[in-house]
This record gives sequence, C-alpha cells and structure tokens, in this order.
Amino acid sequence: MKNQNGKVVGFELSSQDPEKAAAFYSSVFGWEVSEPQWDYWAVSTGQGDGMSGGIGKGPHDHPHGTRIQIEVDSIEKTISSAKENGAMVVRDKMEFDDFFLAYLVDPTGVGIGLIEKK
Repeated sequence: MKNQNGKVVGFELSSQDPEKAAAFYSSVFGWEVSEPQWDYWAVSTGQGDGMSGGIGKGPHDHPHGTRIQIEVDSIEKTISSAKENGAMVVRDKMEFDDFFLAYLVDPTGVGIGLIEKK
C-alpha cells in the first residue's frame, strides 16, 4: 500500500451560516453542493481535477475559517508526532463510515484536519 502520509485531500469551510455559504460558492464558482449531512454540505470543485471538500456549521472551536484535510496512514501516530512538535489536539479521532477524522491546531495557530481511510 502506498504511503499517503501528508497528502492534502480536501478542505473544510466553517461558517455560522453554511447554507448561505454553500449558495455563494455554488453561484460564484460553480461548485457542486450535496444535500447536507450532520450540518455538513459536501462539495466538488471540478470535474475530476478539482479538490473535494465541504462547508459546515462552524463549531465553537472553529466558528469561521478554512482547514485543509491531510491524509495520514495513522491518526494516532500523527497526533503523537504533532503533539511532540507543539500541536494541540482540538478533536481526537472520530469514526465515520469510510474514514477516521481528527482536528489539530499547529504551533502557529493554524487548524488542520487529519484523515485516515479505513
């Protein structure tokens, strides 16, 4: 299996009005926006050559802004290494149907998501 550690695989836009944000990005940039699931609207930014991502209701710890999602081979190992290098865990490993997800803040205050495929 090819090592996927460090590949940027998506993005997440946090907004307190995600429906309005989804309408804006769809209208202005032509993004395809899916029906929401868990207050999260999946988006596709292009026909095969664009990056996938989503627009969600921003939680208290990230009410507005953008986070990239980085694919890793092991969320546990990456979190451990990130903490050793000054990162803070915002949300520990969460399980979804096809992947695991965690959120960190790097030592400079930038929020990132970690994705581990099942």
